[in-house]
Amino acid sequence: MHISVMPQEALELLRLPQGGVAVDGTLGLAGHALLMAQALGSHGHLIGIDRDNASLRQAEKKLSSLSLKIDLLKGSFSRLDEILARLKVSAVDGILLDLGISSFQLDDEARGFAFKNDGPLDMRMDAESKGVSAADLVNGLKEDQLEKIISEFGEERFARRIAAAVVMQRARAKITTTKSLADIILRALPKGYTRGRIHPATRTFQALRIAVNEELEELSLGLEVCFRMLKKGGRLCVISFHSLEDRLVKNKFKSWGISLEGIILTKRPLVASPEECAANPRSRSAKMRAVERT
Repeated sequence: MHISVMPQEALELLRLPQGGVAVDGTLGLAGHALLMAQALGSHGHLIGIDRDNASLRQAEKKLSSLSLKIDLLKGSFSRLDEILARLKVSAVDGILLDLGISSFQLDDEARGFAFKNDGPLDMRMDAESKGVSAADLVNGLKEDQLEKIISEFGEERFARRIAAAVVMQRARAKITTTKSLADIILRALPKGYTRGRIHPATRTFQALRIAVNEELEELSLGLEVCFRMLKKGGRLCVISFHSLEDRLVKNKFKSWGISLEGIILTKRPLVASPEECAANPRSRSAKMRAVERT
């Protein structure tokens, strides 16, 4: 079961008006969206966007009993301007972006995001996409390209060893499953490095997922588009789970503060309480930032 991260904190920062218009740009299973809908009230308008059809179907069931106007669409928040134009909405009161992967996706071995259970090495957010998969990257990129992805996106200090081990193994047989890749990573690392709070393959899997879905490019463009679609006084709230994402959000918000286009509402990022971290371990790395358009 997916548990939304810092839902009350997000709602307080968004400060959605009754009868307003709000966007959940990363709908998932609609945990945040449900609270946003309740804040908007029966005369409000909730717009939910997700790349994944399976998530959209689950979210539709969860929100089906609500009386306000709801539009759930497949797409990307980086194209919010186009989506709102189709809906004939010129600007909105609030936008939420939760950049984490939902438990619904992580726990589905067929999606290939995790290695707890063996599955195909896929990692595409849009399961029906014909785009590049993690298997394509692992089996097709040059060694230095793989090392760069693992080092930059995974911040993995043994990226060179892992990339070399992957290239050596794929020369014998194509790497197609999550377990086979995780085993290769484990064998490539120093024994002492395998002891720690997170599984030693986590950083590499994270790096591949970011590369497959072009998440940083999507975020950089999406922040600009979302900010432009806010009304004066409208708010953008972003929850990130990776230092590269958080740095990008922080710098973008800072630039709007300097140019006086926006007011930063979180001088420091909000983090989950110890109680929430205990109940939902995936919230431990979450950082929440918000900005208001002036």
